[in-house]
Amino acid sequence: MSIHVETSGSGPHLALLHGWGLNGAVWDSVREPLAAHFTLHVVDLPGHGYSSAVPLASLDSAADAIIGVLPERTNLLGWSLGGQVALSIAQRHATRVDKLVLVATTPRFVETADWPFGKKAQVLNDFAARLANSYAATIRGFLALQTLNQPNARATIAALQLAMSARGEPSAAALQAGLDVLRTSDQRTDIAGIQHRALVIQGDHDALTSERAAHWLADHLPNAQYAMIEHAAHAPFLSHKTVFIQLLHDFLNI
Repeated sequence: MSIHVETSGSGPHLALLHGWGLNGAVWDSVREPLAAHFTLHVVDLPGHGYSSAVPLASLDSAADAIIGVLPERTNLLGWSLGGQVALSIAQRHATRVDKLVLVATTPRFVETADWPFGKKAQVLNDFAARLANSYAATIRGFLALQTLNQPNARATIAALQLAMSARGEPSAAALQAGLDVLRTSDQRTDIAGIQHRALVIQGDHDALTSERAAHWLADHLPNAQYAMIEHAAHAPFLSHKTVFIQLLHDFLNI
């Protein structure tokens, strides 16, 4: 069992890490313009896509599995759950990482008494309960939540649905494991030790990760800057591709 990665393009190395329930195909619409400037390493996270045979037990185990298929040193672009994995890679394998780009990423997904910037635990509990009964309806609801309050939501949902089916649907067990990781992971104490230059990108219409969480992340990473994309929801690389790519180029000095 090994992590699936697809490499293309030329230039500085850039690894792309997708979010929960998706796979590397979610980056297809930005692969061509990015591959003109970067050597891309498009990863399927454990339990997802062509890495479905690799168990997703924790952020740290995912980080250790993924670093084995990446070049000696690379930039990391992580979206949502993939952003949390990127943070774990940077913390555990610091010398292997150049810069971090964190999109719609929070150090803790679930709200607690000392973390008011997360989602109610019941949101994940509801997803977990529905997965056991109706996989398709649960995923449709999750995709709709990613584009809530976004003007061009229909096109973004279509792109997400296409990506989800491109490499086979993840199993219910893998999705449940991913929800468990989101439910229990807390990276707040690790943030101060991550010294890499970082760019935190957030959409102001994101219904899954809040602007306040993104601001907290940018404020507590020692060398981070913050970029907000107006009218974007949870997947700004799909809905606001031109702005998103320009932010990457400016930050990575291409």
